Amino acid sequence: MKTVTRSINTEAEMEALGMALVGRINMEHLMIYLRGPLGAGKTTMVRGILRALGYRGAVKSPTFTLVEPYTFGSFTLYHFDLYRLKDPEELEFIGIRDYLRGDDTCVVEWPELGGNLLPAPDLDVMIEPVNRGRSVVLTGHNQYGAAILAGLES
Repeated sequence: MKTVTRSINTEAEMEALGMALVGRINMEHLMIYLRGPLGAGKTTMVRGILRALGYRGAVKSPTFTLVEPYTFGSFTLYHFDLYRLKDPEELEFIGIRDYLRGDDTCVVEWPELGGNLLPAPDLDVMIEPVNRGRSVVLTGHNQYGAAILAGLES
């Protein structure tokens, strides 16, 4: 397990951190958890990830739809927001198992609401408000997560 901590002071810095996560690694078949209170910057980080992958459209949190797909050639990034989930079993109704198959990447806001239906993350990101900024703790739980964090350090 590898951990990196960053202090973020602006929305632009949060987006830049999201962009830096993409770095030089293969973004296929990853599970990324984004944790933190409302307004912490989770969706801003997702926007940075998507910008680094070449997406130029609007990025909004899929709070009401639960999932928003973004296709990039050989893979799709699924952005989940589970904030409005009342019961983890609701994930079965949206076909969560189908999203988890193949070489696609899942970025999940509010993963704790998914119960045990979500697999363990490769990368777990905790965003906490501190004064006027944010403290971001990124933890790589396996070789893929560690590779992402190594890309941040170089």
